[in-house]
Amino acid sequence: MATIKGVSSFSAEQEAQALRKAMKGFGTDEDAIIEILTKLNVSQRQQVLITYKSSIGRDLIDDLKSELSGNFERVIIGMMTPTTMYDVHELRRAVKGAGTDEGCLIEILASRTNEEIRRINENYKLQYGRTLEEDIVSDTSSMFRRVLVSLSTGNRDEGMYVDDALAQQDAQCLYEAGEKKWGTDEVQFMAILCTRNRCHLLRVFDAYRGIANKDITDSIKSEMSGDLEDALLAVVKCVRNKPAYFAERLYKSMKGFGTDDNTLIRVMVSRSEIDMLDIRREFLTMYGKSLYSFIKGDCSGDYRKVLLRLCGGED
Repeated sequence: MATIKGVSSFSAEQEAQALRKAMKGFGTDEDAIIEILTKLNVSQRQQVLITYKSSIGRDLIDDLKSELSGNFERVIIGMMTPTTMYDVHELRRAVKGAGTDEGCLIEILASRTNEEIRRINENYKLQYGRTLEEDIVSDTSSMFRRVLVSLSTGNRDEGMYVDDALAQQDAQCLYEAGEKKWGTDEVQFMAILCTRNRCHLLRVFDAYRGIANKDITDSIKSEMSGDLEDALLAVVKCVRNKPAYFAERLYKSMKGFGTDDNTLIRVMVSRSEIDMLDIRREFLTMYGKSLYSFIKGDCSGDYRKVLLRLCGGED
């Protein structure tokens, strides 16, 4: 369930003029900007974007960028970006320049549906003149690279069919590829975890516990390390409970010293129209505190205000 639902009827013209008014002259009315943009959903914001240009003759994104700054600006620009393009920009940011944001690559590729990944690939190529796969390959290495490439094909079986015998066989296969042997046959883990459908994998995980006497996540943790471990754990978590996966991403972005703003912004912006209410519920269950209170304690100013609006309320 979403926290940002949009309004049933609105005038793009009125909202465009109100945004112009909030930015025109001396000073900026940030509260008005937050108010307008959080009541609209992403497709309604696109209509305002077009109307702003046709009625006012200025580019709304440029105006927002020149009036706002820092993390607050990043949230607002993120909200103004169509869903697929937002993922495309984030993936590009993750691979370009020095260093790689592996966490971002893993999060997006492990959690998006086949259809979403197909659209990401299409738009990535149009936007940057090269494929996402090429960028992944040039920026990552070894088995971690292969897992990301596999996920980036968006080719997971999305059916509901569970073949019990095959599930049992897959579980045995995973056991023999990891716990049972010296060293780990990582390809087996990838082949099963990245291609089988969700219902099938849930059955595999149950069977695995029976064979190995431990949870598949514990085996991944003891058998793998680094980015590969993170990637396969993300896949398992997304298969089991996607909102819980995002709740954990949010928790880790804020707990302890400092804030991982990239992750916090991306999850809040990208899930607000999909499953933010479910994420909030999981967050409360997992950490005994509301997501709202966590954001409130971790952020400040307009950045905090807009994130709290995306969060939608206190639990």
